[in-house]
Amino acid sequence: MATVSTIVQGEPAMLELGELVGIRCQQQQLVIFLNGDLGMGKTTLCRGILRAFGHKGPVKSPTYTLVEPYNFDSSIVYHFDLYRLGDPEELEYMGIRDYFDEDNTLCLLEWPEKGGQFLPKADIAINITLTPGGRIVELVGYSKAGDKLVKQLQ
Repeated sequence: MATVSTIVQGEPAMLELGELVGIRCQQQQLVIFLNGDLGMGKTTLCRGILRAFGHKGPVKSPTYTLVEPYNFDSSIVYHFDLYRLGDPEELEYMGIRDYFDEDNTLCLLEWPEKGGQFLPKADIAINITLTPGGRIVELVGYSKAGDKLVKQLQ
C-alpha cells in the first residue's frame, strides 16, 4: 500500500496536482475515491484530472445528477458525487456497476462512503484535510495499479 502526502496551497496548486494525477491515469481502468469535508477541493482536483485528459470547459460537481460523463478519444471519465444520495441502494437502480465494467474508464467518486457495498474497492483513495494555510492531500494506493500510480507521484 503506497502512500504519498503533500501540502497544497490554493486552487491553482490543487488543479496542478489534479493534472499530475490525471496524466498518470491515462489508458487505465481505475476507481479513485475522493474523501474530505465540504469545501476541501475535491471537485477542483477532479477539474485538474479532467484537464489532463484534454477537457477545456467547466467542471461542476454532479451533486443532483450523481454522475457526469466526460468522453475523450480513447477513454471516458465518470465523475460521481454521492453527497445527496438518500440510500446506497439507489445506485443499484441506476446501474452503477455498468460504469465500472467498461474498458479505459476512470471513475472519480466524491463522498464514496455514501455508496456502501454498491461500489467496487478503490484503486486509489485521495484524502483531503485542512491544515493552516492549505490542504493536506494524501494519496493511498489499494491495488497494484493504484500503488504504481502513487509511487510515480513520490
